[in-house]
Amino acid sequence: MPPINSFENYPMSWKPFIDKTKKPIYNAISDKLEQDIINGVLLPGTKLPPQRELDDYLDLNVSTISKAFKICELKGLLSAAVGSGTFVSYDALSNAYLLEDKKPEHLIEMGATLPDDTSYEPLLLQLKSMLQESGYEKWFGYGRPGESLWQKDAAVKLIRRSGFETSVEHILFANGGQNAIATALASLCKPGDRIGVDLHTYPGLKTVASMFSVQTVPIKSENYEMSPESLEYACKNENIKGIYLIPDYHNPTASFLSVEKRKRIAEIAKKHNLFVIEDASYHLLHENPLPALASFAPEQVIHIASLSKTLAPGLRLAYVVVPNQFREAISKALYNLNITVSPLLAELTARTIVSNQFEVLIQGHREQTIRRNQIANKYLKDYTWLGADTGIFRWLVLPGTITGAAFETLAAQQGVQVYAADRFVVGNSSPERAVRVSVCAPKTIAELQRGLDILRQLLDKIK
Repeated sequence: MPPINSFENYPMSWKPFIDKTKKPIYNAISDKLEQDIINGVLLPGTKLPPQRELDDYLDLNVSTISKAFKICELKGLLSAAVGSGTFVSYDALSNAYLLEDKKPEHLIEMGATLPDDTSYEPLLLQLKSMLQESGYEKWFGYGRPGESLWQKDAAVKLIRRSGFETSVEHILFANGGQNAIATALASLCKPGDRIGVDLHTYPGLKTVASMFSVQTVPIKSENYEMSPESLEYACKNENIKGIYLIPDYHNPTASFLSVEKRKRIAEIAKKHNLFVIEDASYHLLHENPLPALASFAPEQVIHIASLSKTLAPGLRLAYVVVPNQFREAISKALYNLNITVSPLLAELTARTIVSNQFEVLIQGHREQTIRRNQIANKYLKDYTWLGADTGIFRWLVLPGTITGAAFETLAAQQGVQVYAADRFVVGNSSPERAVRVSVCAPKTIAELQRGLDILRQLLDKIK
């Protein structure tokens, strides 16, 4: 039955027909809304009618519309902004799973954030030494927390190297940075809770938040740095419970959060009792890292030092520095989610750190990364190419009017994989016309040069 009120000539962005025989009706509305978003009837950025207009149009009550909107919000399809209304999220249909099951053979990989794979010799030598010792079988069994105290000392040493002084009683182990993020959200948030993030952020965070029905709220930025004023506004008006940040070599924009902004954000976190997840995946890429945000608010910040981007992707290990107020909850979540760490990897990593071989490993990566960036700088010198020469990826701002998604498609057609800003955008933020380009993912310098040459030719055509 069509709506009984006369809206024939009334402008509304969405005029759905709802089968009211389907109960509960709010599920029917949310299903129709999701279907129209998936089918392109409602495009990203579309502002939906106010709930009172929609309830009048459908001859329902506001609470029914509100429930339907909330279901779609929790799925990441909608984004509500206080005082602005409800919009179809720009990232409603974005693919957060960036790393394919296997590398497409016809594409030059410049999308995935991978370090070079020519600097692993210190790990290999350390592993060979371990396997020649008597009692090596213990590294293939279950690890026990009480047996890992010296490994936590190694964690403290590594974290100190990345700009944060902590102690062993605050260290927990997780099976990689993504697992650590999932554990933090699972233990500190309930479905429907809201966390603040950058306008473009790590897709793994978006995936985990969606899994736990945690809403991500985009915080405006200034020169690619999260704005403390916008964060303060979100604390007062958006009811956020915490924030997620990548202060160094931000993924995807390759930017850095200044020390001054770190201090101001830390003060806001203390003032509003926010938890802060500081993703330190890239801190060690820099020879002299800036102070970690955790150093300015140690009782608010969960500092995650994962090793896959700075040592080796196969080292699925993250050291998590947890404030006292969160320690019990996160420790229980690690146990209950069974996010255990391989004793072999934990031992290998600790020995690499204590023997200072990790410095050799990082320096090898750094030299390779700088060399690759210097090559990339020459190819793309005529374009806005953001990031540092020590970073394993860069942010390419596109000329003309082409979107990131369209450029990603064009590049793939020419044989190069890059990732559009659209994959990283949050909520009702409009994606920048940009792509993330990984300089270390190509297997060889020659392959990197071929990929860069293809990208430059595409840019020359569209500018």
